[in-house]
Amino acid sequence: MGHRFSRRKPDGTEDLSPGRFSVSEEAPPHYSTYSTGSETAVSMETPTRRPSEVVNSRQDNRRPSIYSTMDAMPHLEFYANATATGRIRRSRPSLETLRKAVDVGHVNTGDSGRGSVSALQESGNESKENGAGGKTAQPVRFGWVTGVMVRCMLNIWGVILFLRLSWITSQAGILLTWLIILMSVLVTSITALSVSAISTNGRVSSGGAYFMISRTLGPELGGPIGVVFSFANALACALNTVGFSETVRDLLIEYDSQIVDSINDVRIIGSITVTVLLLISLAGMEWESKILFFLVLMVSFINYFVGTLIPATPQKQSIGVFGYRSEIFLENLFPDWRGPEGDFFRMFAIFFPSAIGILAGANISGDLKEPEIAIPRGTLMAIFWTTVSYLACVCPAGACVLRDASGNMNDSLPLNFTEACEGLSCGLGWNFTECQQSGTCSFGLSNSFQVLIQVSGFGPLIYAGIFAATLSSALAFLVSAPKVFQCLCKDNIYPYIGFFAKGYGKNNEPLRAYLLCYIIAMCFILIAELNVIAPLISNFFLCSYALINFSCFHASITNSPGWRPSFRYFSPWTGLFGAVISVVLMFLLTWWAALIAFGLIIFLFGYVVYKKPEVNWGSSVQASTYNMALSYSVSLAGVEDHVKNYRPQCLVLTGPPTLRPALVDFVGSFTKNVSLMICGDILMMIKWLNQRKVRSFYTSFKASDLREGARHLLQASGLGKMKPNILVMGFKMNWQESSINQAFEVDEAIESDDQISDADSDVDNRKNTVNDQIKTVFQSKQGKKTIDVYWISDDGGLTLLVPYLLTRRKRWRRSKVRVFIIGEQQTMENDRKEMKTLLQRFRLDVHDVIVMTDSERPPLAKKRFEEMLAPFRLNEGQLDERTAQQQRTEFPWKVTDKEMDLNVSFLNSKYAALVLVSLPVPQADCPSSLYMSWLDTLSCGLHCPVLLIRGNQQNVMTFYCQ
Repeated sequence: MGHRFSRRKPDGTEDLSPGRFSVSEEAPPHYSTYSTGSETAVSMETPTRRPSEVVNSRQDNRRPSIYSTMDAMPHLEFYANATATGRIRRSRPSLETLRKAVDVGHVNTGDSGRGSVSALQESGNESKENGAGGKTAQPVRFGWVTGVMVRCMLNIWGVILFLRLSWITSQAGILLTWLIILMSVLVTSITALSVSAISTNGRVSSGGAYFMISRTLGPELGGPIGVVFSFANALACALNTVGFSETVRDLLIEYDSQIVDSINDVRIIGSITVTVLLLISLAGMEWESKILFFLVLMVSFINYFVGTLIPATPQKQSIGVFGYRSEIFLENLFPDWRGPEGDFFRMFAIFFPSAIGILAGANISGDLKEPEIAIPRGTLMAIFWTTVSYLACVCPAGACVLRDASGNMNDSLPLNFTEACEGLSCGLGWNFTECQQSGTCSFGLSNSFQVLIQVSGFGPLIYAGIFAATLSSALAFLVSAPKVFQCLCKDNIYPYIGFFAKGYGKNNEPLRAYLLCYIIAMCFILIAELNVIAPLISNFFLCSYALINFSCFHASITNSPGWRPSFRYFSPWTGLFGAVISVVLMFLLTWWAALIAFGLIIFLFGYVVYKKPEVNWGSSVQASTYNMALSYSVSLAGVEDHVKNYRPQCLVLTGPPTLRPALVDFVGSFTKNVSLMICGDILMMIKWLNQRKVRSFYTSFKASDLREGARHLLQASGLGKMKPNILVMGFKMNWQESSINQAFEVDEAIESDDQISDADSDVDNRKNTVNDQIKTVFQSKQGKKTIDVYWISDDGGLTLLVPYLLTRRKRWRRSKVRVFIIGEQQTMENDRKEMKTLLQRFRLDVHDVIVMTDSERPPLAKKRFEEMLAPFRLNEGQLDERTAQQQRTEFPWKVTDKEMDLNVSFLNSKYAALVLVSLPVPQADCPSSLYMSWLDTLSCGLHCPVLLIRGNQQNVMTFYCQ
């Protein structure tokens, strides 16, 4: 990695165009630019080429140059896991392969050339052909509407909506019922935002909420929440089954067909129902008729609202249904607490399970086509529409139905009545005083759970809605719980549960986990009391939501480069608020259940901490451990590095930092509060660094030459995991005139402080002292300038990671990142789409993707390039063959005529704030003077910093969640 500033206009570049430039004596190519959305492509008028030539050029990538003979261009498959794609993973050539000397202009395509791009592509093509030849069963995948939105809405529209919402309205009144709904929605909406952020921070596999929490917070908290969340889903299945059973029991009572008694009937019906649901689940997810259930619920809602507009008959009035009346609305506007359950938080505890269905889509993330898109969109849309429906259902019930009614037709009042009558019903022509005073009223909001059926236009349609809501929710929870538990079992965090990890069929259905969930649900169905089960479920789901929100908060504040969710509409502080409010509500609702839940989590947490399972998911806990630096360095030593938590830890060869303030400021721009920076001087400047507000160590080192000193510094610097993984150097401006090791082949003499050349400095003033604070470009705001990234070679993603880290800083936040790639005129659109897909997978906010089609042209600044190399030419044409051979042996660093004939490509971004270019990897026998000329020419004519950057061919970014 290096950078330089141009202070003079190089010769031969007076007429450079503001775009990219080629360096030949021909006229510059003509570009045409077009934009689609946020992407821009640049084309160039070039001679027509045969299609076969285009294909060969694209696939073989064999341009005869030092820069790209075997170097692989960026490709998505270099970052794909072999297990995810189902075929052999492509790998880029190693640095050792790139440095291997080969005959110029020839690339071996045999076995020895296994690092070449063509060889890699052949293996990829073979795997594709093999995949196409065999027919494999494709698993069922769902989109965001049917897979997430409809599923979540069906789960949210559960038993509470039809059987308890009207009763809660009678207790809390319309205003407080709205408050209860909005409080529940606040918790679930914040959680949905956190889930959306976590689910878009890489591909989410099966396991839903457990998978997202465990891969974010690590196995210590992920394991306990996996157990709790699986258990909560099993309880939710029991809750909805009991709700269905209550409705069937009431129908049996209405028709005098009771089986045993009211409690045992619920147990019998519930046991049969959950058994049938289990058989449906075992048959496969294709049997889940979600759309049918959804349509039935829509018809039920319409039936309910139409019924409120139909004038009430005397029979309806006897049970308290009068149609819209302002006096009834005002009476029901405020609370009327009754019985032992009559308080606000008890009502909240009973209502909250009606909002827990928000994770129904996330729980089957492994069965979604695009979970990173489907989960945020579907979940948030489901919350919005269900909230509207809840608020809309409360008002008609509160405006049309009295709290108490006898159901006796004889309680109607004559026109001139003289008997005692109290309450609102007297003004409506009915006397319900007797049943109100004795507490024997059987109808009305406070006494009947069947109000929605009574208000509706056609009661059986509401029964159909109850059956659809309860059965669909029960079925969804019965499917979700085993899948979450299966994922937990596969991770092998806890002992004795691996038995339940086995899957069957093309969808890998967890049949054993289904049976376990069935047994748990059956146990709670035997309680047969909806108001007892609901608060238990509320606590376990609030506990899950608290950890989901905390996961989002923790991942955000650790500033890990791997935390790059494509969903941007969230804040770490909303996540923290959601976590805190969930914990508070747990204790306010049912304190003993909250203690049980936390006791279970603490026990499971302690077990994982004690056992230390051998898993590494790149969690935010690892990232926060890095931030605690020295105090946790010993514990980090036993943790394997992960690509998601890769941080650029830079050893910057600044010499005295006062001479290279721009280099110091640049590296400080993307390492401050994120990673390690060490300024190395191979010969204490701490006060100067502190005054400049640069967080860096300063290391002075003496060595016989630069290379030896850099090697020793890299090995000696740092402590444990806190050691450099990137070497940063300034560009030696006077490399041509330097009397020290002109060809960089012999050892350098050690320079004293007074002998350091001013040409190596970033500062024009050569009389700097330690206290001088020179302002550089990296200390000022960049405005809306661009950061241009020329991603010529795929180095593992470091070329993209550095500009991303820069744009997280306040001074660079408004800068737009443009990515330039090499392509062909005929395949330009394909190249652009491929790169766009890769950048979207990385969740990187890139403004433009520009395809360069002139990389094969000779450079425009060829004259300057030749003049620069003139002192280092061998000039074989002027020597006889024997003398030329002798010169080549004595001066291996001199450039031969053959090497001068190589084609080179040049880049230009005249108005950019910063340019990043893939650093060419020289072959082992490349003359150093040729390589230095090549690097110097790459940045000529640019009046902004240029960063020549190269990773070590290992991935530093990933688009997976683990």
